[in-house]
Amino acid sequence: MNSSLRKTLLMAKRDYIESVRTKAFLIGLVVAPLLFGGGGIGIAILKKKPDLRDKRIAVLDRTALVAPGLVAAAEAKNARDAYEKITHKQIAARYVLEPAALASGEPDAQRLVLSDRVRKGELFGFIEIFPEALHPGNAANSEAAEKDPKPRVAYYTNAGGIDETRSWLRAPLNRAVTGVLLREFHVDASHAEDLLTPVSIDPLSLLVRDAETGRVEPAKKKDEIAEMATPFALVMLLTMIVMIGTAPMLSAVTEDKNQRIFEMLMGVASPMELMAARVLAALARSLTSSAFYIVSAVMVLQGMAMIGALPLPLLPWFFVYLIADVTMLSAFAAALGAACSSPQDAQNLAVLLVMPIVVPLLIMMPVMTSPNGAMATIMSLIPPFTPVLMLLRQAMPVGIPAWQPWVGLVGIVLWTAGGTWVAARVFRVGILMQGQPPKLAEIIRWAWAG
Repeated sequence: MNSSLRKTLLMAKRDYIESVRTKAFLIGLVVAPLLFGGGGIGIAILKKKPDLRDKRIAVLDRTALVAPGLVAAAEAKNARDAYEKITHKQIAARYVLEPAALASGEPDAQRLVLSDRVRKGELFGFIEIFPEALHPGNAANSEAAEKDPKPRVAYYTNAGGIDETRSWLRAPLNRAVTGVLLREFHVDASHAEDLLTPVSIDPLSLLVRDAETGRVEPAKKKDEIAEMATPFALVMLLTMIVMIGTAPMLSAVTEDKNQRIFEMLMGVASPMELMAARVLAALARSLTSSAFYIVSAVMVLQGMAMIGALPLPLLPWFFVYLIADVTMLSAFAAALGAACSSPQDAQNLAVLLVMPIVVPLLIMMPVMTSPNGAMATIMSLIPPFTPVLMLLRQAMPVGIPAWQPWVGLVGIVLWTAGGTWVAARVFRVGILMQGQPPKLAEIIRWAWAG
């Protein structure tokens, strides 16, 4: 082993050991998944501890026809969803709809009384059904409605912006209104339920033929949530590890430069060796974190008898993308840190560092919707975005052409090698520069001339 490589590995080992022994690194191993996956954890907790209080809703039915169907729909939902089928334990809030008698006098007076009941917590809300609800076509097409639109159904509540009750009410309300209209047209009651019940579409897997027996395996019902969870979890894990592995590099290099630590180290090592040591330490930290999370995931899935959900064929690609992403972004962060004169300058440039990670996250949902579309394919072949987007596409059940990951890998290797070489040239000059931060043109000149 030559002396240059030996010095680089010794400095990388020192940085790695110092960082993984800190409380910040150990706490980060636990806190980072909570930050990145906190929404999912919160939803799971809320499902385990739901609000079981009855949602009482008063119904002001000015048609005198719709309320019975709405009340019957609420009772059916309670019987279907509010109780666990075996233990009969309540697992969800019940909807209790109370038909309210229409009061004489000003309608606003009765609305105020009901509003006060909502404020006191006696009601969750109240719904008012106007006669126009039975003639939605006429109301929508009339000139009077265009000039002075009036509600056909009004829903009063002080619930927050995301209100599941309003979303649920829409379907049974329309079913009740349709049922009234069918009865007005004298449709046979025995056919009314068939007309109102929507036809469900069950998602099934593709049929396959067993290569050994030749028997056709029957299709299985697909779990769409589970199929989306695996790609999402892989991408979030990659993003999390890359961010916590590379983000500290920018401020750390800037701080060491200001304290003139690099000037002392350059007596025994070249700028390239110093930067390589920092990048190797960041890569080692990231691989340590990834090993911790993947081993933990295997143990959890094994305990839940769900080890089949682990995408084992994708793990080699995961580590390839991780190594490429961390190497490139760490080198980029070291170069930016060397060009900064203060921690404030480093903070202003941090957006450039996270852009290759943030951009794929912004287009993640369109890519998951159409993983083999033109936009998804092109974006995943652009080297800064390849690690996240190509991994996401590979994890989707539909699959991608076999040549695309390899073409993306070639692009990543070229991008990482070229970017690291440019970053090293900027680092070599910028690490000894003091005073005003350099302008963009000057940084480009450093990268070109070295």
